[in-house]
Amino acid sequence: MLTIAIANQKGGVGKTTTAINIATAMAATGWRTLLIDLDPQGNASTGLGVHAASREISSYDLLVDEVALEDAIVPTSIPRLDIVPATVDLSGAEVELVSVEERTARLRHALENHKGHEIAFIDCPPSLGLLTLNALCAADTLLVPLQCEFFALEGLSQLLQTVDQVQQRFNPRLGIIGVALTMFDRRNRLTDQVSDDVRDCLGKLVFDTVIPRNVRLSEAPSHGLPALVYDQHCTGSRAYMSLARELIGRFPAERQAA
Repeated sequence: MLTIAIANQKGGVGKTTTAINIATAMAATGWRTLLIDLDPQGNASTGLGVHAASREISSYDLLVDEVALEDAIVPTSIPRLDIVPATVDLSGAEVELVSVEERTARLRHALENHKGHEIAFIDCPPSLGLLTLNALCAADTLLVPLQCEFFALEGLSQLLQTVDQVQQRFNPRLGIIGVALTMFDRRNRLTDQVSDDVRDCLGKLVFDTVIPRNVRLSEAPSHGLPALVYDQHCTGSRAYMSLARELIGRFPAERQAA
């Protein structure tokens, strides 16, 4: 199973929206897809119609109680897309894990040897704490959503430093598969300036596809649906399908077919 963490320690960058819709897009193209909600807010779970009352076993149990991954997986209404949901209990997991041996490797151990899915995405919380470290230690690679705003590069440099530290100490195979520019608004000159700066800095690491500001993307979670199901023809949905195709094109050759 190819495992991709979706992380940015800055909140409000479209991270969960990206997680929901890129996972849906991958499932739509035939991949057996798993989304792991590692954010205590549980927005990825809600955005896929998995409500709090139905989350008997969650990512908290996976990390803290070491339940089997298969017992934590919940099917969604999207064919080929399953989720490990999050509950508010997850907010206390970082404190509970502090005294645990191999506390950064709990998620990696949970995912080892899982055969039921071809690809997994991990929706990380907007911080660089133990939950995000668990995701980075378990992941093969990292996808970074980056909002087109003034402080974007400053936050990105901090994340890149963390990735470098994780590579050195915990997970030498961790790479960055790409940076996705989100909340792109062509009417705003600053958006183009930030986009140019990021591309000058990171080059080919930045995906060609940009995710626009789009009302339908914002509306979809309130209906418990990905935008690709809520309105598959809106500009946001089309952008995420394009991003999925571009993402697949960056996989190793042996991984590119579902």
